[in-house]
Amino acid sequence: MSGIIAQNSGRHTGLVKASSGGGGVWNLILTQTASASATIDFTSGIDDTYDEYVFKFIDLHPSDVDVSGIEFQANAVGGSGYNETITSSYFRSTHDESGSGGALAYQASQDEAQGTGFQNVGQSVGLDNDQSCAGTLTIYDPSNTTFVKHFIARTNNYHQSDKSRDVYTAGYFNTTSALDEFQFKFDVGNIDAGQISLYGIS
Repeated sequence: MSGIIAQNSGRHTGLVKASSGGGGVWNLILTQTASASATIDFTSGIDDTYDEYVFKFIDLHPSDVDVSGIEFQANAVGGSGYNETITSSYFRSTHDESGSGGALAYQASQDEAQGTGFQNVGQSVGLDNDQSCAGTLTIYDPSNTTFVKHFIARTNNYHQSDKSRDVYTAGYFNTTSALDEFQFKFDVGNIDAGQISLYGIS
């Protein structure tokens, strides 16, 4: 045992944080704040500096009721249209505020099978003032030109019917071209409020 784990073993007076020069450091690249925004686009900052990039969704609130949730797509370097080929899987758990309706289910309608549409990473975020979506999307090695580009997302959505939806999405962009641009949007209406932050993990 070594490193940060060893430093914290047996400690009872608070944790020692990782050194800024060590592995796993989160480097903030850019934060964008929505304000009735049709899309949030990240068109710079994604290159071969890091092997792992993470998008953090903070309280994304829709402008229209009964939306399917936040979704994303990418462009290869020099590409346009946000229409790269995706294969993915999608499942979610749900539980009502009333204590009923607990379920875990695969959602075939939300996955992609060599599709070029936007990949949903949330579902039915409510329009009420206190309802929103939060979570993460991790993109692995987007500048690699040998392998496909894997991604994993997990979000929690305050559903329009007053329930928690815990959504898991994973898949890959089926291209060996480097990816350098990502776009986020709700499938209906605008992103009324909220933030998306991009981090590079070193």
